[in-house]
Amino acid sequence: MKAVVFAYHNMGLAGLRSLVRCGYEISTVFSHEDDPSENCWFGSVKKWAEEKGIPVLCPEKIAEPEWAGTISRLKPDMIFSFYYRNMIPEAILGIPPMGAYNLHGSLLPAYRGRCPVNWVLIHGESRTGVTLHHMVKKADAGDIVGQRVVLIDSRETARSLYDKLCEAAEILLGQLLPLMREGTAPRIPQDISRGSYFGGRRPEDGRIDWQWDARRIYNLIRAVTDPYPGAFGLLPDGSRMIVWWGEPGGADGGEGAAPGRIRIRDGKVRVGTGEGSLVLSDVQIGNERMTAEAVVRYFGDKEGQTLS
Repeated sequence: MKAVVFAYHNMGLAGLRSLVRCGYEISTVFSHEDDPSENCWFGSVKKWAEEKGIPVLCPEKIAEPEWAGTISRLKPDMIFSFYYRNMIPEAILGIPPMGAYNLHGSLLPAYRGRCPVNWVLIHGESRTGVTLHHMVKKADAGDIVGQRVVLIDSRETARSLYDKLCEAAEILLGQLLPLMREGTAPRIPQDISRGSYFGGRRPEDGRIDWQWDARRIYNLIRAVTDPYPGAFGLLPDGSRMIVWWGEPGGADGGEGAAPGRIRIRDGKVRVGTGEGSLVLSDVQIGNERMTAEAVVRYFGDKEGQTLS
């Protein structure tokens, strides 16, 4: 079974490893160039393919007509997309006789679109998962081949959840890929009207609104903490403060604190929110990152001031 694979990131590596284990022939990998200016906390698909002796191409625009011709000449039986960053055009999707498939990091039809790992945490979900589905023109809208559920811990971060999803993906693909070779895999129509769609996120989307309740702010923090850009607020002087970690502290010691108001109680820095308080335990101001007692020392003379 010959496959052309579009892959990137750790999920791309999970998908490629699964194809090899299940006996698929990977004729060519399409990926993205490794960017030294990016926080590359994930593995390199390009390096993996090169080490395996598999041809790897990193075009800037996969929608250029030449690439459909290139893939057509490769004569793949199937095409797979594992966290490839660009939409794959219909001219390519229609090439393989046994279909084109995408691995998505949510339980479709919920959280179609970009950044599902971050979005499920922002919305406080208790479960998510991975879905393998047929690719069609509309993003994440094709028939479902299979899914695997992943439970979300109350202290889950985007990184820890992403790692769990990669593990789930390898299990799911290990179950489905043999069936797909035989032509006996399920094909379940997807009703996207019953789901949801979310777009990409930018660093500026991590701005904290202290009018939100403490739980909502906490969900934002854990959704964008390391290795993502982080949630942030502004100090009274306008300086940016990144909150790498902070948890709801209830009303204890912070009764009546206005949203954004700084209080120090029980050896902790508490910030008032729309409901309850948020305890700051890991913050960065400029190039200085502080935890525990260092956070208390920094805010020692700032009690009563207001963050924005």
